[in-house]
Amino acid sequence: MKRIHLFEIEDFSWFPGWLRACMTRLIVVMHRALGTSEALAELIARALKESNTSNIIDLCSGSGGPMIDVVRILRERPGFEGIKLTLTDLYPSKEAAELINNQEGSNVSYQTSPVDATKIGGEMPGSAGLAGLRGLRTMVSSFHHMRPDGARKILESAQKSRQPICIFEISDNSHPMFLGWLALPINFVMCLLITPLARPMTLRQLVFTYIVPIIPLCFAWDGAVSNARTYTLDDLDELLSGLRSEDYRWEKGVTGGRAKKLYLLGIPTGDAGSGG
Repeated sequence: MKRIHLFEIEDFSWFPGWLRACMTRLIVVMHRALGTSEALAELIARALKESNTSNIIDLCSGSGGPMIDVVRILRERPGFEGIKLTLTDLYPSKEAAELINNQEGSNVSYQTSPVDATKIGGEMPGSAGLAGLRGLRTMVSSFHHMRPDGARKILESAQKSRQPICIFEISDNSHPMFLGWLALPINFVMCLLITPLARPMTLRQLVFTYIVPIIPLCFAWDGAVSNARTYTLDDLDELLSGLRSEDYRWEKGVTGGRAKKLYLLGIPTGDAGSGG
């Protein structure tokens, strides 16, 4: 594989939750600037329709990411008014979960117990609540966090349980590796520029961006490393080796728009759809 598994700082369990929340707010800003929600909505709509489900289980959600906007876009379309979204994460954002779960009548909820994306079937304490959920599994800008064995487990689990899955990445590993490191200073400056757009804005976000620049340093490193960790289309073929079958279809490609976005769709075929 071309991708290399360097570390991202926010992956570590010791990384402060408030600092991780500050980082994920910036990622949401980047998604909106790159038009992720619009591009992703088209893929999600097709996956929901072809797999005959109205449930979405988002893995590695962070502070919510673009999936909330995706659901809002889709609910305005005929036939998608009843879709429901469940957000999950290995390190759930308590702040985001409280905000989302306290909205009465919402079709979006946040699972407050930790959920390991590689063990969604209930093999870990706290994830059992998801074992009975059926629907489209989504991973937005998070699949690159998984080592090949974990990534393979995620794909195998979706196919074995005949649940659809959508992998979506905005990071790009198609260029020569040395060029990726040019993103370090670019990401640092980018963080300074987009921070005023982060919501909700907090005093910590401002202080640790402009006075003690911990956030820009972490954002710069993690952003550059994300490119190096992203699975290329050829890497995805290697992960899918032996998984292709007549009753489950895999599709990979690149979307157009404001930036190159890579996707992988897994759709169960035949009479036994995902349901839900």
